[in-house]
Amino acid sequence: MNPVIGVTPDFHAGDRKDMGGPEPTYFLRARYIRAVEELGGIPLILPLVAHPAARRRLLDGVDGLLLTGSGPDLSPRLYGERKRYKFPIVNERRADFELEMVRQAGTRDLPLLGICGGMQTVNVACGGSLFQDIPAQVPTAMDHRQKTKAIHIAHAVTIAPKSLLRRVIGSDTLMVNSSHHQSVKKVAPSLIASALAPDGVIEAIESPAHRFMLAVQWHPEFLFEGHRAHRRLFEALLRAARRTRA
Repeated sequence: MNPVIGVTPDFHAGDRKDMGGPEPTYFLRARYIRAVEELGGIPLILPLVAHPAARRRLLDGVDGLLLTGSGPDLSPRLYGERKRYKFPIVNERRADFELEMVRQAGTRDLPLLGICGGMQTVNVACGGSLFQDIPAQVPTAMDHRQKTKAIHIAHAVTIAPKSLLRRVIGSDTLMVNSSHHQSVKKVAPSLIASALAPDGVIEAIESPAHRFMLAVQWHPEFLFEGHRAHRRLFEALLRAARRTRA
């Protein structure tokens, strides 16, 4: 049976004129859904329910999780810092839901793939912190907001030997796209950094203690059709989810 992958959407509480105006809306790029469906999974967009029992019920019905990217940032208070820069903040409903999903996935050993903002959520949920703004806090950093479209690659990352990511990709380097101004600062105690950009910015994290808990800073949903290596990320999630289903 094809595994069911729960996919988290973005949420706007009536604060975006371009997304429903005053009406609260869910938002999700179709690329995430296509990547799961076209590679053999059944994508299920998860409502951001608040009740703990409802969240557990949702997890009972999926075989893996995909945490998607987000334009706004997690509130710095979630990792013990004050907000230093004027960037929009992820809606509290989404942040609370996804942080709990990561923790529950860890408890259940449920396969999880985090992408961009999803990677930052994984790190914070597990006790890590973030650079609130790379250009302001990492003076030696390269520009991590590429000027070309996300379907094009921007820079290389170096993958740690013997890591899950290394086994998935099958290489010690990978060309990726780049569209973020935040990144992992302190890696959570239960996680390891498994890929670095040339400037030392962390580009992937994973949990050695779980079957499949992997998160990447780039956007493979824009690259999976034209780049075999990026397709392998989704294929690996689906393989792990099939074992959950079995």
